[in-house]
Amino acid sequence: MKIRIVAGGPEHLIPDLKEYDSTTDCLWIGVDRGTLFLLRQEIVPQYAFGDFDSVTAAEKNMILHKEIKVNLYRSEKDLTDMEIAVEWALEQSPEELLLFGATGGRLDHELMNTQLLYKSRFSKVDVRIIDIRNEISLKLPGTYEVEQDKKYTYFSFLSHSEVVKGITLKGFKYPLDNADLKAGSSLCISNELVNKSGTYSFDCGIILMVKSRD
Repeated sequence: MKIRIVAGGPEHLIPDLKEYDSTTDCLWIGVDRGTLFLLRQEIVPQYAFGDFDSVTAAEKNMILHKEIKVNLYRSEKDLTDMEIAVEWALEQSPEELLLFGATGGRLDHELMNTQLLYKSRFSKVDVRIIDIRNEISLKLPGTYEVEQDKKYTYFSFLSHSEVVKGITLKGFKYPLDNADLKAGSSLCISNELVNKSGTYSFDCGIILMVKSRD
């Protein structure tokens, strides 16, 4: 099963969601105003989570009358609507979890949504944040292969821990061999593949990989 969550980030940053739709094994979740964005793209989600304080009364009433399993919450709570939805999705053990509408807008929400990737660190779920220019994922120590993608020209690697040890980049314009990447360092920003594919590996720490385009 594949799960897609659409949150209420700026709508213009959300790509064409039908490109990520698979009618056979795809489950869609709307988070607050993200539910409305899904309906505007003619996708009716199976579930919706939120307090729905970012939609009008008429929009909320319209959502409630759709064939959607709506989970309503109070505005005053300890978790964001997005965190509630992500935790629920991970409990379903999908093979893939894509998050849309998670970037742009309020910076605190964007940073928090990026940190939600940390929740998947001990699972085998492929979790990614996607907008029209970026794809973000969190990686634990190991060796990973990446391929050229017309959507994304640049590859950046950021330390999501105090230090990432033993990072090696092969097949990239700026290769590395057993280097250390410290938090706050721009050493691995805006790299590019020189071959059709390349690999990156590291021995210790946590990496946030960002694939992007101008």
